[in-house]
Amino acid sequence: MTEGGDDERLLEELLAGKHRALARTISKIENRAPGYRDLVSELYAHTGEADVIGITGSPGAGKSTLVDKLAEAYRERGETVGIIAIDPSSPFSGGAVLGDRIRMGSTVGDMDVFVRSMSARGTLGGLSTATADAVKAMDAFGKDKVIIETVGAGQNEIDIVRTADTVAVLVPPGSGDDVQTLKAGILEIGDIFVVNKADRDGADRTVQELRDMVAMDAGDGFGMSGAGHHGADAMQMDGHGHGHGHGHDDGHGQTHDDTDQDQDPEPHGEEPDGWIPPIVETVATHGTGVEEFIDELENHQQYLVESGTRAEMARKRYAEEIRTLLREDVHGLLEDELEDAGGIDDLAEAVRTGDTDPYTIADEVLEPVETCLEDLEREG
Repeated sequence: MTEGGDDERLLEELLAGKHRALARTISKIENRAPGYRDLVSELYAHTGEADVIGITGSPGAGKSTLVDKLAEAYRERGETVGIIAIDPSSPFSGGAVLGDRIRMGSTVGDMDVFVRSMSARGTLGGLSTATADAVKAMDAFGKDKVIIETVGAGQNEIDIVRTADTVAVLVPPGSGDDVQTLKAGILEIGDIFVVNKADRDGADRTVQELRDMVAMDAGDGFGMSGAGHHGADAMQMDGHGHGHGHGHDDGHGQTHDDTDQDQDPEPHGEEPDGWIPPIVETVATHGTGVEEFIDELENHQQYLVESGTRAEMARKRYAEEIRTLLREDVHGLLEDELEDAGGIDDLAEAVRTGDTDPYTIADEVLEPVETCLEDLEREG
């Protein structure tokens, strides 16, 4: 059978719910094997139903344990789960260092919890285009929930925004250093904050610090545009001076109306109807607080739909995907042009010896590409 025929059968088996086909599809995507682009293109028509959840936070926050318990709870509700664990890249093979099932003890043997470790591949943020495509494969397969767990180092937390609908940031109890770090930018992407290992000393203080930061952010105390990574685009007036419309859990089981937050009033006495991130306390090793966490995840998903933010996010995500693919393709075309021009090393040597300069080389390499685009415009 031809390669195209193999891919057609692979797609049919994936859509039929065969996990082996899902695994093979993700491998083809991750390896950028021949034909993967056509395969991913076919997936788009079958996506859009899964809730995509990002779990991020500093190393040691207990992300893997919480993801395991989260998947277990979803299965008890009758929902299927796909998990993508972004692991550090092996310096030798480029593959994921950690095994698929090492950290997922509660759901081992449950085929309706599909766990896949993927290499960060050294990309900024750790979430390569392959990861976003793998999410589409799980979505098309029919998984109800797709959970992405990041490495939790460097820019990984920021990049997850481009792929997940809801981002949960885990913060372990501590001296406050972890919370202070959030001010550098992580606060902007968190839709839900989870103080995991809440049975440890310092949990109350961490919850209080997070609550204060969320309140300040809701009132633009940090000069940010809105709470959560969807807040800026979803700020609307409801005319009643209320926030999202459900109470704000202070992490101790006490519910406070969002209007109690220290927010600056709008010119007409109204407050933005944006999402104010709740704070949930969990002890993942015991499963404590997981149900409350799921409730907040569902509240956020409902908010995204009702506010129209989910549709806007999808448009922005697809726009970014188009830009990314164009950058990759144009980069490939330019590499070919560089080879035709003598290769990058020879060109660099010509600059070193003073025969030319980088700007002239760039113009010469781009010239045939620009000419081609101009010809297409005239034909159009």
